[in-house]
Amino acid sequence: MRFLFLMDPPERLNPAGDTTLAMIEEAERRGHACVRAEISALELASGELLCGQERVAAFDAVFQRKDPPFDAEYVFSTLLLERVRGQTLLVNDPRGLRDANEKLFIFEFPGLYPETAVTRDPRTLHALLTRFGGEMIVKPLDGNGGRGVFHLTPGDRNVHSIFETLLDGRKWVMAQRYLPEVRAGDKRILLVAGEPIAALLRVPAADETRANLHVGGRAEAVALSARDREICTQLAPRLERDGLIFVGIDVIGDWLTEVNVTSPTGVREIERLGGPRVHAVLLDWVERHA
Repeated sequence: MRFLFLMDPPERLNPAGDTTLAMIEEAERRGHACVRAEISALELASGELLCGQERVAAFDAVFQRKDPPFDAEYVFSTLLLERVRGQTLLVNDPRGLRDANEKLFIFEFPGLYPETAVTRDPRTLHALLTRFGGEMIVKPLDGNGGRGVFHLTPGDRNVHSIFETLLDGRKWVMAQRYLPEVRAGDKRILLVAGEPIAALLRVPAADETRANLHVGGRAEAVALSARDREICTQLAPRLERDGLIFVGIDVIGDWLTEVNVTSPTGVREIERLGGPRVHAVLLDWVERHA
């Protein structure tokens, strides 16, 4: 088969941990041809979507794997990919990518996420901080990889400045009740076609709130709990409906905190820790459905 990978430029990739490169290596090992390109290579000519000089519809599957930010350029790329709907397999579906904001998507699943609010009003943030006992997590809606995430604690004198910085006069901010279970780890669960394949526990460093691996979080093997499977079961129908084939969800304790759909990561770490080769499971699925 021939696959097109829309991805970030090579200088932004870390070969030792990059999931997209793991997918490409697995595909090429199986004898498939892989073309790599940035979304800027997409062109629309006389109604035909091209990538460079090639027709995008001629590929057996297209993997949209560009990292956030989810900006106007990203949205336009998903609109361009609509032109090949039904002509090639899209992983993940561009319509699903537009609809599933990685922070806001949790609100589609009542009862699964911790007490959470989204606001542009600093007065609301201060009221929430009081209601949460002086401790909460605040983060921008367009962030990724832990960027802009703050853990507010009782008596923190930087609260006003943090709110001003995040709101920036016009931006929405997510405020979430702090979950002390995060000290034991933030679980990343990778799903293929709604089925949980494997999980990775990301344990924050002693001097960090964030558990993201690139800011010092420690990767540990972890099994899926009954609650994890319950969360995945509730998400599966919506993921299938929206064409979100490869998804990474974040779970702290018993709570869903984020749904990653643009370019979920973690397959190399899971494999190194003795877990299944998630990228191979994904390629199996693509081969059956392309």
